[in-house]
Amino acid sequence: MATLDKAGPMGLFQHRRWEDVTMMILGAAILVSPMFFDTISNTTVIAVTALVGAALVILAGMEQLALRRWEQYLALIGGVWVMASPFVLNYAGQLRTWHIVLGAAVAFLAALEIWQDRDRDLEA
Repeated sequence: MATLDKAGPMGLFQHRRWEDVTMMILGAAILVSPMFFDTISNTTVIAVTALVGAALVILAGMEQLALRRWEQYLALIGGVWVMASPFVLNYAGQLRTWHIVLGAAVAFLAALEIWQDRDRDLEA
């Protein structure tokens, strides 16, 4: 297994399993977020949100099996897209706030994982 469960003497310098589990939870929250707000009429928002949320869940699950650098970069791009989608797709309200917050959390976590694994020998 590629991820490490122990913080060890390196502390924040090691990629740990809780980060992948947290990323899966954030992806699931993004996936179901349109169900809790009044966006049923905007099918584009629902479809795009579902695709990005599902992709984040799958990427985080794949990281638990085999840690690859490209998975982390795709998660970072997904988080940035979730933050930008309210402005690109032009929707407002509470869903906009949730997507900005959830996207920022995903982007931060992905950037942390990229930073932690900067010196590791990962494929691709």
